[in-house]
Amino acid sequence: MLDFTDKHVIITGAAQGIGLALAKAFMAKGAKVAAMDVQKIPCDVDLPFLGDVGKQQDLEDFAKQCVKAFGRVDILINNAMISRGGLNACGYDDFLQVLQVGVAAPYYLTRLLLSHMSQGASIINLSSTRAFMSQPQTESYTAAKGGITALTHALAISLSGRARVNAIAPGWIDTTGSQQSGADARQHPVGRVGKVEDIVNAVFFLCSKNAAFITGQMLVVDGGMSKQMIYHGDNNWELRI
Repeated sequence: MLDFTDKHVIITGAAQGIGLALAKAFMAKGAKVAAMDVQKIPCDVDLPFLGDVGKQQDLEDFAKQCVKAFGRVDILINNAMISRGGLNACGYDDFLQVLQVGVAAPYYLTRLLLSHMSQGASIINLSSTRAFMSQPQTESYTAAKGGITALTHALAISLSGRARVNAIAPGWIDTTGSQQSGADARQHPVGRVGKVEDIVNAVFFLCSKNAAFITGQMLVVDGGMSKQMIYHGDNNWELRI
């Protein structure tokens, strides 16, 4: 059984979806959790903080409160993210905003908390399978996920001997608790759409002693979708234009 009793965990983007699930899961395992979001966090974390990770001052204020409340950081999870679409809708300022939230914020928050990280701390960056495969009009999100993926291995080398840094790349994760069936489920090699618990379990593993020899890596959690070759007429796949 994984035990995170008295571990100090910091999570961004914890008001909903994967971030909220992680906050609840770590608290259930005995951890003390600080969480930041632009919306009110709907669970009783030890340190809730209302703020925008895309703003430097908010990150600095959040880091100060975390250090004051916890003293040290054992686990940092950079989860917050936004999207502003792609070439059809995303202008210069919007594109920069996505990169601020998805890449600059994880970098800067890591830098702010670095001197307070415990020996052997774990940093988890939430990437996406969109870092290496795309749908049309997703440039802002895809670029940020590519950036956080590259940032992960760079930080892992810079923090060698101090903290392990890894990324998780989710595929289709249903965060609503609904039951996805039919073709949506069957297209996945595992036969179902992902659940938030799949990401929680992956994060737990990478933050545990069981992953002590793993750093600088990206763990893909997508039910095998990104390994599936697709050709028209093959395995019931059909292109319709």
